Amino acid sequence: MKRIPVSLIGARGHVGAELMRLIVDHPRFELVHAASRERAGQPVAEQVERASPSLRYSAPSPDELPILADGAYVLALPNGMAKPYVEAIERIAPHAVIVDLSADYRFDAAWHYGLPELADVAPHRRISNPGCYATAMQLAVAPMKGLLDGPVQCFGVSGYSGAGTTPSPRNDPEALRDNLMPYTLTGHVHEREVSRHLGHPVEFMPHVAPHFRGLTVTSNLHLKSPTSIDDVRARYRAFYANAPLVDVIDEPPHVRDVAGSASATVGGFALSEDGRRLVVVSILDNLLKGAATQAVQNLNLAFGLDGLAGLDASKELSA
Repeated sequence: MKRIPVSLIGARGHVGAELMRLIVDHPRFELVHAASRERAGQPVAEQVERASPSLRYSAPSPDELPILADGAYVLALPNGMAKPYVEAIERIAPHAVIVDLSADYRFDAAWHYGLPELADVAPHRRISNPGCYATAMQLAVAPMKGLLDGPVQCFGVSGYSGAGTTPSPRNDPEALRDNLMPYTLTGHVHEREVSRHLGHPVEFMPHVAPHFRGLTVTSNLHLKSPTSIDDVRARYRAFYANAPLVDVIDEPPHVRDVAGSASATVGGFALSEDGRRLVVVSILDNLLKGAATQAVQNLNLAFGLDGLAGLDASKELSA
């Protein structure tokens, strides 16, 4: 069976490394191009042992992309850098699939917002991959969307891999030692992203913790009318009954249990005495379901494959 060529632009970061492993091991995709300024010229197999021995990193350049007319380009670049690459791909391979992991097209109606558990699964060619926190928040809130009264408050804590590889206090283990670091407490891009795609206001307060990977979001939902904890649990289980990468549990989930996994977990349901305030905890691996495995889900769907091809929700994926 013919393999589908994939170009990864922005391969150096934590998410890029996870994506390369997933693509190299995928039954249908073939990693044919990996761009990283810092690693240009080095063999990809030095980082991903099962990669083709002949494949070397190239320096990222919109003018030097391979022509993958029937393939896909995955952009794992910092926010604000995707546009020249998208424009170049539109010129050389207009029918190719593009999956952008930055926030650059998450507010663009011409692009499909690819959160597979909450969106249509028809094939799309221009796909904006949701943010990691944004995925966790939407998975927590979506089953109750029609019952909400007022903004939802979301308190988030992420491992420092979420701050990327460029040195900063938010990915400095020494600065984070015995610490919890709040940042961008109003107007965060994920706050705007979730409010837009849920169609309901969300107030988000992110923090960075000393662990490397995985994030937790505790969401506070005010409800229009009283409900019961049994009804809440039943609603979430029914909502995600056909979502293999979302687990629903009664007890509060622990982020260490999802680190390295393709799945997200929603649980820890707590209801106020009057039945009108619900607290929900959602967790996921920010590098996987928050980015890389979600991108593979979107690639699978774009090419008409099983959404879980190359993924296994039952085991750890990360090396």
